[in-house]
Amino acid sequence: MAVFTEVTQAEAQALLSRLDLGTLSSLRGITAGIENTNYFASSERGDYVLTVFERLSFEQLPFYLRLMQHLARKGVAVPDPQADATGEILHSIQGKPAAVVNRLRGGHQLAPDLFHCEQVGAGLARLHLAGQDFPLQQANLRGLAWWRETVPVVLPYLDASQAELISAELAFQNALAASAEYAELPRGPIHADLFRDNVMFDGLPGRERLSGFFDFYFAGVDSFAFDLSVCINDWCIDLASGRLDEQRAQAFVNAYEGVRPLSGAEHRLLPGMLRAAALRFWISRLWDFHLPRDAALLKPHDPTHFERVLRARIAEPWHALKD
Repeated sequence: MAVFTEVTQAEAQALLSRLDLGTLSSLRGITAGIENTNYFASSERGDYVLTVFERLSFEQLPFYLRLMQHLARKGVAVPDPQADATGEILHSIQGKPAAVVNRLRGGHQLAPDLFHCEQVGAGLARLHLAGQDFPLQQANLRGLAWWRETVPVVLPYLDASQAELISAELAFQNALAASAEYAELPRGPIHADLFRDNVMFDGLPGRERLSGFFDFYFAGVDSFAFDLSVCINDWCIDLASGRLDEQRAQAFVNAYEGVRPLSGAEHRLLPGMLRAAALRFWISRLWDFHLPRDAALLKPHDPTHFERVLRARIAEPWHALKD
């Protein structure tokens, strides 16, 4: 993530010592993303990611960290928060919340094919099943309520066509969320941000295997169909146009259903949920782009990408039902 908080070697070492993780050998800021401060930290005990949370509070963070811990204990490949001698996994640096997790092996697959989409689809379904008995509750903080609050804030930065689109889509999503069929959607803890750069693969080119999902700090309780739609809108599209690659999308859904079959309501509402996922990230990118925060290595994402994705999902609705 972008570096908002400059962590010193001494501060990082103090935290590693508290966690009995050995002597710090390297500390390097991570430039990707715009939400938290992340560093790669290494010691003789292993490789870790040190996160300083810039928006989430001490009160909010137990949900995310305990969810990761819960999933790791269930055998889902996710970073496992490191505990001190008392079992505490939420720490502090410069008065801000902080955590240390183990670093996943491998690298990103930024040009996925069917092979990668199938692995992520099955892995997402396993995550959804493993989280069903997680006891803590927290809403998706970037869900519909946040869209309603944020659209008026970004509207002044849009041209007439964009303003018309975002207002009409918000109205559509309000109506969809009020429907009886929407209330039937299975729900539970979701990742909510499982883009290509939040997934790791390890192995030889052409034979890579999924090594894990990370960056759970947008997670919350929401519909599984929304989480699936977030993934499809990133893993299964042509990035230049936003158009869906139907072969990849079908492979992704088929692999997901091989682990957790979708309900009838999930299948019927998938076109609308794909629109919802596109709207969510268009809004958040507009907000980050036009109302940025200071950061040492900040690189806001282009908001027009998800405008194109949303227009494509409206123009060409897609169902995953097999013939």
